[in-house]
Amino acid sequence: MITVIAAIAKKNALGKDNDLIWHLPADLKRFKKVTSGHHILMGRNTFESIGKPLPNRTTIIITRNNNYFKDGCLIANSIEDAIKLAKEDSEIYIIGGAQIYKEAIANNLVDQLDITLVHHEFEADVYFPEIDPKIWKEVSREDFKADEKNKYDYSFVSYQKI
Repeated sequence: MITVIAAIAKKNALGKDNDLIWHLPADLKRFKKVTSGHHILMGRNTFESIGKPLPNRTTIIITRNNNYFKDGCLIANSIEDAIKLAKEDSEIYIIGGAQIYKEAIANNLVDQLDITLVHHEFEADVYFPEIDPKIWKEVSREDFKADEKNKYDYSFVSYQKI
């Protein structure tokens, strides 16, 4: 199972200046729980914004730079190559960024979308691809109100390919 996991705001906003725009501890906690013990695939810019391999996960960085190297990470030159590196894992997570999401979805490489919808509008410079209801069916949703730790209303939404 290959899953895109992302947090997106209104108008499909993903981030700005190679960083997240909001801080939502509940989303980070869920991301850690869901991806722990699995392979996570990401583009080089996303990796560099995180800065280090995430604990208890196998990090695969996708880059066109053949000389790129990061200690503790696997390197792939395409999403397809990254998926081959992770093939023994029953759950593979694509965690960004925008170009990697777009390519993985457009090339029909993804089985599921695991989306945190942040119910707020932010200024952004990168966006998540439109979720086409002819291709993706919502299969679960949990809605949450803002609280003392999480500044915005949000929902955890899962989509399966139709």
